[in-house]
Amino acid sequence: MATAGPSFTVKLASTEAELEAAQRLRYDVFVRELGGGGALVDHEAGLEKDRFDPCFDHMLAIDDSTGETIGVYRLLPGDRAAELGQFYSEDEYDLTVLKQSGRKLLELGRSCLHPDYRGGTAMYHLWNGLAAYVAERQIDILFGVASFHGTDVQDLAQPLSMLHHNHLAPPDLRVRAQPAVFQAMDLVSPDALDRRAAMVQVPSLIKAYLRLGGFVGEGAYIDHAFNTTDVCLILDTARMNERQRRIYGGA
Repeated sequence: MATAGPSFTVKLASTEAELEAAQRLRYDVFVRELGGGGALVDHEAGLEKDRFDPCFDHMLAIDDSTGETIGVYRLLPGDRAAELGQFYSEDEYDLTVLKQSGRKLLELGRSCLHPDYRGGTAMYHLWNGLAAYVAERQIDILFGVASFHGTDVQDLAQPLSMLHHNHLAPPDLRVRAQPAVFQAMDLVSPDALDRRAAMVQVPSLIKAYLRLGGFVGEGAYIDHAFNTTDVCLILDTARMNERQRRIYGGA
């Protein structure tokens, strides 16, 4: 006899306790699991946080059976970034081409799931919540940094090169890593690419954006504090075809 899967509630954090639940999950994933850190990380309380947290919306996926926050997304609409003075990822990427586009922007970040819920339906529910958020605010372009674990670019030469050669953003969306931190991604020539081996190394979140028609900016950023190599993902809702819209909208 089939049993029903877990039930989830997806919502924006509206209390300090809900924000701390998001920060606690982020600590478990980004600090304990992946070895990251940061100036404002609270190791005593087990909270991964930074100076941008008060400005973002924090989308939570909550397991209805336990009340536990098991998935999070951090969201910053463009109008709020203008009030703040910058997007989070501007420390890593020059976003001028997006900011001057006249289109509505949404920055995504700090996406993570509790290990017990990976490979299940939790991310599907978070994406449905994200799609509703985007539709309600009439967002045109979604973007944000996504990470490979580790900082040795030679270990990541195949996947970084594959992204550069096959998924580089068109000029009107092509953000570029800041000059002082620019790490070239075209480390392997196109004829030396092993696409199958490269895709094995690509994190599932990046693969999901690629399936939706997403692009990457030019250049990577080595984040030693978080023990990651970052790429900037860009998704233009106007360029999504109908099949991709159905995937994104959860149909």
